[in-house]
Amino acid sequence: MAELAGIVERNIKEFASGLEEVGFIYQLVEGVTKHSSELDKIIEKSAPQWPLDQIAIIDRNVLRLGLFELLFGNREEVPPKVAINEAIELAKSFGGDSSGKFVNGVLGTIYREIGEPGKDDAPPAKEKKDKEEDNQDENNQL
Repeated sequence: MAELAGIVERNIKEFASGLEEVGFIYQLVEGVTKHSSELDKIIEKSAPQWPLDQIAIIDRNVLRLGLFELLFGNREEVPPKVAINEAIELAKSFGGDSSGKFVNGVLGTIYREIGEPGKDDAPPAKEKKDKEEDNQDENNQL
């Protein structure tokens, strides 16, 4: 783990030198490391046609990160759909041509299987707009 922390520190200095808050990076690295065998089992179950050792290493690690955020992350800070979208973008940026679709498929399947947490947390856009208009009308009457 000390070697991994050194690698993370080196990468932060090289690729994110202006970043002030790095706690989230370490939280992700430690969480994925701590839960890696559990995350791998879930990935294997969700993508049975792809044995873990046959999934490209970038895709596998992006799946681990996204899955960790999905299952163990603070949903107030990173809602599930945001975690999935971030993982898809990482896969598109650093993986192969079909990595984004693959990560989307696996994480989307897991998200649905766990009951789509946070799905109803935000009101639909129309309801939100109507509520804001009602509040503004009330304020104007005062």
